[in-house]
Amino acid sequence: MPYWRLSGFYFFYFASLGALAPYWGLYLKSLGFTAAAIGIMMAIIMATKIVSPNIWGWVADHTGKRMAIVRLGGLLSVIAFAGVFISQDYWWLVGVMMVFSFFWNATLPQFEATTFSHLGEQTHRYSSVRLWGSVGFIVAVWIIGQQLEGSKISYLPLILMGLFITIWVSSLVVPEEAAGHLPITHEPLRVVLKRPEVRGLLIVCFLMQMGHGPYYTFYSIYMQDYGYSLSFIGFLWALGVFAEVLIFMRMHKLVPKFGLKRLLVVSLLIASCRWLIIAFFPVTMPLMVMAQILHAASFGLYHAVAIQLIHTYFVGKHQGKGQALYSSISFGAGGAIGSLYAGYTWDSLGTTATFVIAAMVSLVAAYIAYKKIPA
Repeated sequence: MPYWRLSGFYFFYFASLGALAPYWGLYLKSLGFTAAAIGIMMAIIMATKIVSPNIWGWVADHTGKRMAIVRLGGLLSVIAFAGVFISQDYWWLVGVMMVFSFFWNATLPQFEATTFSHLGEQTHRYSSVRLWGSVGFIVAVWIIGQQLEGSKISYLPLILMGLFITIWVSSLVVPEEAAGHLPITHEPLRVVLKRPEVRGLLIVCFLMQMGHGPYYTFYSIYMQDYGYSLSFIGFLWALGVFAEVLIFMRMHKLVPKFGLKRLLVVSLLIASCRWLIIAFFPVTMPLMVMAQILHAASFGLYHAVAIQLIHTYFVGKHQGKGQALYSSISFGAGGAIGSLYAGYTWDSLGTTATFVIAAMVSLVAAYIAYKKIPA
């Protein structure tokens, strides 16, 4: 399997995320929706990850047709998202995004399993493939931030539709054989889930993404309220993901030197510091820049470590289920709870308190990782 076919899918998938995560909240705000309503909408996108990856992961592990599922999910997500052009009624958009994200969220976990199957024993090369997703995010968030200033935010659904189509097209060039033939393990999944390190890791992943909830839901709105331009906000998002790319490029040296547990704990502690900086110093531009650079650890380092641990703990026919659980528990349940609490505390408790809660959640995750993940 050529390197660029795998990398190309990551590029377009995360380019679409670079358009959706930073700017969809701003688009909803431009339609006149409240913070609580925006929080619910973003939580729904996350919440479908609780169900969707597990359903499709079960199908993939029993059929071996991972890329067929990726292609089907990509096509149906395009068809579902077309509903945003029919009406801007809030509950209509809620329904559209629920159906869209059910299929969109089905694709990435199965593609992750395909990538690891292709890499075989060279799992350390994952970051060099995945970093192109970060590049796609940077390109999208930077260009869109410059183009959608002011009333032009209304063009965002058209841009997203174009990107979702490219995801589906890029999936067509990855043949089914890339998924490989998984070895059969006779160890039941329930036995795997009873291991303390597995349960500890899944709890850590849930809390980490819960802590990211206010960031993914309201960061752009937060920065805009403090007077930053949309183009500069786009730069901040891009800077964070650029730092993430740099850490991906160094993972093959960091893991052997420091070990997965130590890197995971450090990433969680840095995440806690990052949310405190954003909470208390939003008007200090150099600190906002520094906070975005810390994305290298709070997401890049964390994700690279977590996904390697998932691949280690869930072997054989459980690979698809492992990736699905990681996606559903962290980005799904954790992200949904994070978006929900942020939506309700944003106006009632204030923006500072919302990010402080995120910092405390990340700190708890660091403690659990230290106690439960073996060295």
